[in-house]
Amino acid sequence: MIKKYFLICFLISVSCTKQSQFSDEFQCKSSSLEYLETVKDARNVFSIPIPKNWNINLYEDALQSSVFAADTTKQLTESILIDVSYIKNDIQFDDVFKLKIEQENLSKNLIQKKSKEITVLGKPTYFVVSKGKKSTFSYQKLQAFIKIHQKDFILAKVEIYGDSLVENRFCKAFSLIEKIKITPQ
Repeated sequence: MIKKYFLICFLISVSCTKQSQFSDEFQCKSSSLEYLETVKDARNVFSIPIPKNWNINLYEDALQSSVFAADTTKQLTESILIDVSYIKNDIQFDDVFKLKIEQENLSKNLIQKKSKEITVLGKPTYFVVSKGKKSTFSYQKLQAFIKIHQKDFILAKVEIYGDSLVENRFCKAFSLIEKIKITPQ
């Protein structure tokens, strides 16, 4: 009887898919978006799935290549804004770096709610969630710094306006960030 119980528990644990660390941090259920298309950045160094009906802008300069996307079919307080940039620069998740991020957010009147080092895309990641006001709206911002190589990292920013379904919208954004593909160079 005990062997049967342990076997059932083992099979259940193996058959369940492991949630991501983002999902664990925000208690995400199955918040994903549909009708996705793969969008490549201007330099073709990464791609990210984005819903087909979202507005998409590409940007590049000498140090970075970015994909900005927003669900413009909804009110701002129901939407998700996501900006993913591949940046050619070294990044270290030390105390100086973390303090600099907190000071930058404070200078924009944002209070840091949560920060943690986790793994995203199989890479070391530091994320920060800050809260404040922008214009007349309550506002939350996630910054996820994903160290890709020694001299390259991805900065994924998510902006959420308003107080409605904030965690759900963050979870939907995470479902996109976690599907970023790095193009082999």
